[in-house]
Amino acid sequence: MDLRKLKTLIDLVAESGIAELEITEGEDKVRIVKFSQTVSPVAYAPAPVAAAPAPAGTADSAAAPGPAVIAGHTVKAPMVGTFYRSPNPGSAPFIEIGQTVKEGQPLCIIEAMKLLNEIEADKSGVVKEILVDNGEPVEYGQPLFVIA
Repeated sequence: MDLRKLKTLIDLVAESGIAELEITEGEDKVRIVKFSQTVSPVAYAPAPVAAAPAPAGTADSAAAPGPAVIAGHTVKAPMVGTFYRSPNPGSAPFIEIGQTVKEGQPLCIIEAMKLLNEIEADKSGVVKEILVDNGEPVEYGQPLFVIA
């Protein structure tokens, strides 16, 4: 299955009311799962554990701050596949946190059906957060980076 056909299928799922599509064509098999666009980077962080309320009148009665949310532009996965931070296992990552990137600069690679797809920055700025670990599977629309 070629990349154009795969992108067409992803667009079809994104624009339709279906949540999942699986197609088998010969030996090739593709499964596309649609996630809600309301997912935020915080959804991938562990949920805070609620502590028992402190007795009234103690100094520790102030609420603890929640997890910090980093504001900025979120770069999302344009396809389902495996996330890689570097072009090959022995080389340095494309980018690091705190590094300035320009629009069009490669950020990572997503491997889909044995095709390596370079994902480029769609905005210039400073990389504030990398939300996916090297070698992890990613879903369509999953946040990958925060650029501010």
